[in-house]
Amino acid sequence: MKKRICQMAALGSALLLAFSAPVQAAAVTTNGTPAAVATNNIQNWPAGPETTSEAAVLIDADTGAVLYDKGMNECRYPASTTKLMTILLATENSSPRDIVTFTETGIRDVTWDSSNINAQLGEQMTMKDCWFAAYIKSANEVCAQIAEYVGGSEANFVDMMNQRAKELGCTHTHFANASGLPDENHYSSALDLAKIMRAGLQNARFRKVIERVGYTIPATNLSESRPMHTHMPLMAKESDLYYEGCIGGKTGFANEAEHTLVVAAERNGRTYIAVTMRAADLGINCTDSTALFDYAFNNFDTIDVNGTKMTVPAGTTVNDLTTESVDRNGKTMNRYYYNGQYVGYVVAADPTPTPTEAPQNEEEATADISTDQTAEQTETAVQDSQTETKGLSQTSKILLGVMAGMGVLLIILLILLHRKNY
Repeated sequence: MKKRICQMAALGSALLLAFSAPVQAAAVTTNGTPAAVATNNIQNWPAGPETTSEAAVLIDADTGAVLYDKGMNECRYPASTTKLMTILLATENSSPRDIVTFTETGIRDVTWDSSNINAQLGEQMTMKDCWFAAYIKSANEVCAQIAEYVGGSEANFVDMMNQRAKELGCTHTHFANASGLPDENHYSSALDLAKIMRAGLQNARFRKVIERVGYTIPATNLSESRPMHTHMPLMAKESDLYYEGCIGGKTGFANEAEHTLVVAAERNGRTYIAVTMRAADLGINCTDSTALFDYAFNNFDTIDVNGTKMTVPAGTTVNDLTTESVDRNGKTMNRYYYNGQYVGYVVAADPTPTPTEAPQNEEEATADISTDQTAEQTETAVQDSQTETKGLSQTSKILLGVMAGMGVLLIILLILLHRKNY
């Protein structure tokens, strides 16, 4: 009788799990239709370039402000640009001197059709070597091994990825693995990938990794040295697509995802992040990114607003901006807008400052309120994404109702079986 009860319980659990599976993957866009450029509808905003990639976004890396929006909140498959999150978490939660030993978890991803460095079972290398292998060679088995080392298991690390994405204000992202291998429940958006890259640029270790165009993994206990060189054209000086000022970026490709690129460029103290998703060829991602960077550097200026730098359309003054004051964590934050488009924020000074306490710097302030800021720009930039999110929320409510009903049914069945046994 106990065996029968266990079987019924297992069946009920399986049904509950089936109904609790993620449903957001159905919203992933792969129909080949390019999105419209929403920022072109902003009054007096510089007209954005014509880009071929189906979705794209350009943001100011310092403020997070969106300068160009082409379907930035559409769910897309990120492919290997996923590795930016993997590297970010690894640099945040491990030491470059840590020794990583490859297990079955890692080497199972060493296949002819998967990017890898041909790591061997039992091979040892430093975590620093793993960071560069994941970035420059886009090595899938290295990402899986990083996940196991940092998270204790791949599953735990994926949970860490999703939690970190939530902390960064990513609202259209769900990770299912550490490398970006195809999975219908593994998706992101152009804006969310830009947020992840932005967080990475604020991390000194992450930034050192993505700035490198070449790296050699020293000989290990099971392999000779492995020289590596970037395959990202905008960073390679020998490439016709090289872009002066490019400080790093990650490519991605899979059949459904097609080509995706997340890249950053810096000139004269101004840093921008461009994300282009679902292009037929990497060259298209590169030319689109170049067009977006040129658009930013040529059409926007940096102005000082109460001690904070903000990127605005050329010729704009502080008097052209409107403000909105909100309270966050006991502090007043003044958000600034240009014709309704978010351009930056200033944290109001403490009305009762302590003379001996150093004032909070801009980087610390950004860390405190980045989630609020990015959430706000998402709300004000694309109204269509709000409708989509509400629809998904309603579906989730229905599923939760069904799950609750099945849970009650399972409890009733177990009670009846228990009574019958006695």
